[in-house]
Amino acid sequence: MRVPIRRSTKATRAKPGSQPWLHVNGMEIQEFGTVRLFPLGLSRDAREYSCQRLNQILADTQILYNLYKKHHWLMRGPTFYQLHLLLDKHAGEQLELVDKMAERIQTLGGVAVADPRHVAEITVIPRPPNGCEEVPAMLSRLVEAHETILVAAHDAAARAQEMGDDGTNDLLVSEVIRTGELQTWFLIEHLVDTPLVEGRKA
Repeated sequence: MRVPIRRSTKATRAKPGSQPWLHVNGMEIQEFGTVRLFPLGLSRDAREYSCQRLNQILADTQILYNLYKKHHWLMRGPTFYQLHLLLDKHAGEQLELVDKMAERIQTLGGVAVADPRHVAEITVIPRPPNGCEEVPAMLSRLVEAHETILVAAHDAAARAQEMGDDGTNDLLVSEVIRTGELQTWFLIEHLVDTPLVEGRKA
């Protein structure tokens, strides 16, 4: 019987030190649009579909988050204070959704879209003017972005359920859709043209 020879690894290991590795280049170890084989009880087709749909909604949600921050900064007029705070609150909630969707994509074995330049290539949300718009235009732009995401989320949730991906369905329905609907309601109520005080009839 041959006895295996134990070899020392000391000679092959680099000497430890505190100097960080700088300017490191590496290979891309997983391409965007692919999924790894994870034992999740879901088919590859289901996971690939969910990752593709989630990445689209994720890209659009990142744009919506940035629209909220932009309009939060550029808000004007007598409703400045309340809208300044409201839009920042909504932005924070959208940022939480961004993280949850990205983590879901990673959980399914995919690659979440993250680089802003990549996001800009994927999103279907129209680009706003670089400057400041009137308040109703800014609010309307946010409502339209929400609707784009909500339409996609409803469709993706239904299809994910058909394919047995309950986790993605739950995320889209319980988080993305419900948050989007609630935020849209808050926005559209600021677009109703009603006087603050109605004059008395003589």
